[in-house]
Amino acid sequence: MTVHLSHPDGLLEQTDYAPVALATGTRLLLLAGQVAVTSAGAPTSTDLAGQVHSALRNVATGVRGAGGDVGDIARLTFYVVDWTPERADDLWAGTARAQESEGFGSPLPPITVIGVQSLWAPALLVEIEATAVLD
Repeated sequence: MTVHLSHPDGLLEQTDYAPVALATGTRLLLLAGQVAVTSAGAPTSTDLAGQVHSALRNVATGVRGAGGDVGDIARLTFYVVDWTPERADDLWAGTARAQESEGFGSPLPPITVIGVQSLWAPALLVEIEATAVLD
């Protein structure tokens, strides 16, 4: 594995994701934002938890397609339409599904959640970018 996750003393105490990722490797993978659609562009879900799960599945597919695996992901950025803190449970439910089905670790790598007004299609609720470091 090329990414070591940690939680230094003095940072916000939480368990869902690690705030620090130290990566070693020779190739940097920057994955475009992934959404909850099939390869043909058909939506896979209408709720936030389902869309997070599907988007993370697509993230895993992209990283694996480049020769890596989800353990090589050093950072995730979530863009969530109409974000409010009350939506956090749905976001974490979707990530938990991806942890189970796609092998994402626990804790997850560093995550940033950014609220946005809209995405490129009205049915989309979340888009997820990933940065990975590969050997």
